[in-house]
Amino acid sequence: MISQLDIVDQTAWQAAHEALLAKEKRATRERDALAAERRRLPLMRVDKPYRFQDPDGEAGLLDMFDGRDQLILYHFMFAPGVEGWPDAGCSGCSFVADNVCHLSHLHARNTSLVLVSLAPLPQIEAYRKRMGWTIPWYSSAGSDFNTDFGLSTDAGETFGLSVFLRDGDDVLRSYFTTGRGVEALGSAWTFLDLTPFGRQETWEDSPPGTPQTAPYEWWRRHDEYDS
Repeated sequence: MISQLDIVDQTAWQAAHEALLAKEKRATRERDALAAERRRLPLMRVDKPYRFQDPDGEAGLLDMFDGRDQLILYHFMFAPGVEGWPDAGCSGCSFVADNVCHLSHLHARNTSLVLVSLAPLPQIEAYRKRMGWTIPWYSSAGSDFNTDFGLSTDAGETFGLSVFLRDGDDVLRSYFTTGRGVEALGSAWTFLDLTPFGRQETWEDSPPGTPQTAPYEWWRRHDEYDS
């Protein structure tokens, strides 16, 4: 493989590197522009009173926010007919969960992240223990949630990621992605870029009234946050 690549001196390498870097910077600015447009998407009110199960009992969508204003919800494939059933969740969704950042960084920006699956809670808890995950994980068994949100279809179960905003007791859906849209996710930055508030830093192009602070200053070691 190496024999098929050019081997050059430092001057030629630097020139090639800078040409690629210019393209990478353009791509970064384009991603920032997309995130700004995403923050201006219209919101859809979720009126149906969905009920879920977690280790503490029964919960609604509002409970998943855990008092915060934003919620990132990963629709995790763990259901009959999905690879791994009944003992394990989808290997791809498991790969996603393995890459989720320490949740304290999201919590510091008023954002919660949870998993939701169609599997009954005992199976979810057994698999979570096996995988060593601490991400809150809810069962939607017995509800219309997966069907209504397009994750359970006649073709089978699929995956995706939804973003919600809380307005008092109202839950508003702001964004959804699936397929390769979830591949680059995992860091606090990429997750926050999907939310209505974004990273909440002053350099961002956000709608008026969006909470913002100076960039970088809110970053902490994950055991140093107040919340």
